Amino acid sequence: MASEDKPGWFGRLFGRKGQSTGDGTDAHKAETELPADAPASPSEGQPDYATGAEDVAHIPLPPEETEAPVADVVEGADLLPIEGEPERPPAGTAGDDPAHGADPVDTGDVNREPVVAPMPDIQPVDSAAALAHDAGAGPDREPEAKGWWTRLTSGMKRTSSALTDRVTGLFTKRKLDANTLEDLEDALIQADFGLETATRISDAVGKGRYEKGISPDEVRAILATEVERALDPVAVPLVIDSTKKPFVILTVGVNGAGKTTTLGKLASKLRAEGRTVMLAAGDTFRAAAVEQLKVWGARTGTPVVSGGEGADAAGLAFDALKQAGAAGTDVLLIDTAGRLQNKAGLMAELEKIVRVLRKQDPEAPHATILVLDATVGQNAISQVELFSQAAPVSGLVMTKLDGTARGGILVALAAKFGLPVHFIGVGEGVEDLEPFAARDFARAIAGLEKD
Repeated sequence: MASEDKPGWFGRLFGRKGQSTGDGTDAHKAETELPADAPASPSEGQPDYATGAEDVAHIPLPPEETEAPVADVVEGADLLPIEGEPERPPAGTAGDDPAHGADPVDTGDVNREPVVAPMPDIQPVDSAAALAHDAGAGPDREPEAKGWWTRLTSGMKRTSSALTDRVTGLFTKRKLDANTLEDLEDALIQADFGLETATRISDAVGKGRYEKGISPDEVRAILATEVERALDPVAVPLVIDSTKKPFVILTVGVNGAGKTTTLGKLASKLRAEGRTVMLAAGDTFRAAAVEQLKVWGARTGTPVVSGGEGADAAGLAFDALKQAGAAGTDVLLIDTAGRLQNKAGLMAELEKIVRVLRKQDPEAPHATILVLDATVGQNAISQVELFSQAAPVSGLVMTKLDGTARGGILVALAAKFGLPVHFIGVGEGVEDLEPFAARDFARAIAGLEKD
């Protein structure tokens, strides 16, 4: 068989046939056919690309094919493995780890293990965006362009839109009758205003206007007036008593409500007022919470008292109070682990923290702030009831008002408990936690401009 009639390796690899022999068999098949008892390849007789290069190295070529480069082998060159270290996936993709992916990068955080770029600091679920947002707090950070009113109305847009859209639909080309007022009451209840508040607002809308027309704008104005009336008594700022040093603030709440983030923002605000502050990392059940509070401490220039994971939270609070007193600190902010309000064992641990603090200072904690997540809706009522039994809750902070379309829960809480509302949050930035103002909140939830 002439050299031009015999297939090269590439042809044999993909089953290219040569000329038949005199006995009717394929000449190439006769030369390369394996014995009957030869083991099957992993691919059941199909070309094995992973070992193709080794096959080339061990099968001798006929003399006529070794005299000059064979085109078929050149065509299959892309099947050969690249020499050297296997290619690693790019940073940030699946399989990216220090052993096989991009090289680890040390972010420079104190007491932190190196992490793979471009991951930021340890970021628990309840404040990942907060740490990322505040990371630009240095000189290169863009100046804040939005005022508080703009951030408030933007954050509460979901609540306002859901409510005012329903109201507009109810009172467009329709008389104010019993059915309309009932539908209005239903809309307010769905926005978590609570039955008592919804009934009061519905009565105010219908007073003197029964069987008459009323515009949506008039309804929104009445809504804002009634909401402001309900919230004005509870819009009480957090007052730091300078005669009590340190002034101890204990934060409590369920998992993910935003306690640690709220403490970091509060520390920043108190420092801006010229007060000395100390943080106590009492959430010893979640390792990332300690690291998160240390990050806030570093950014605000606030010392942090912490222990190991699983350390006794009550003992740590006791030590923190002792250190704050010795240092002459103005305010001690104590973080606690998130706990469900229906878990008796965890609530008992909260009671223990209070008892231990009072062994040093009978009046401590001087303020106990319950941090509530607005997205939980009516469950917030149960939280206030049960946390108040375990700790002397003195005020509320409502977070994540920008994440719900039912922000009326704050009105329901005010009507039922009358607890002071110190701050509300509508975002993850440090500037998105502001003292609560009833009039601003009422007009924002009704979709009205600030007057």
